[in-house]
Amino acid sequence: MSDKEKTPMTLAVRALQEAGVPFQSHLFNYEEKGGTAVSSRELGVAEHSVIKTLIMEKDDKEPLIILMHGDLQVSTKQLARDLGVKTISPCKPEVADRHSGYQVGGTSPFGTRKKMPVYMEKTILYLDVIYINGGRRGYLVSVSPRDVQRILQPQLVSVGIPAKGLRS
Repeated sequence: MSDKEKTPMTLAVRALQEAGVPFQSHLFNYEEKGGTAVSSRELGVAEHSVIKTLIMEKDDKEPLIILMHGDLQVSTKQLARDLGVKTISPCKPEVADRHSGYQVGGTSPFGTRKKMPVYMEKTILYLDVIYINGGRRGYLVSVSPRDVQRILQPQLVSVGIPAKGLRS
């Protein structure tokens, strides 16, 4: 594989480079609706270390980003309580795409089209390395969660709950 194939030039990659964040590129065969189970299998890493970037919205339709372990899901009720709002719900894919500038399945928290508040499951910081979307389907970057914290300045939350069935 050439260097060009290893590092697609996405808005996320540009944001990481501009922030001076060291990262490694990981390409894999994307499977529709495969989620973090596929990427963790393809890369041979624990699903817990694959971090999904979810675009959600408050009851007033204001979007936000939540970073969550691949093997957990977000307790939207707990997140709503933490934020002092009535409800939090996932954005429809086309709405999430519009806010982030990325296609669902390739959403990165770096270099988003719209500036949104970022919330991160606090246990992500317990990991040495995380695998997070690099701005396109089938492309993750491995980074230190401390670097993610430094450049995104997320609010830490504790809203992860065991995933039900195949949902993630």
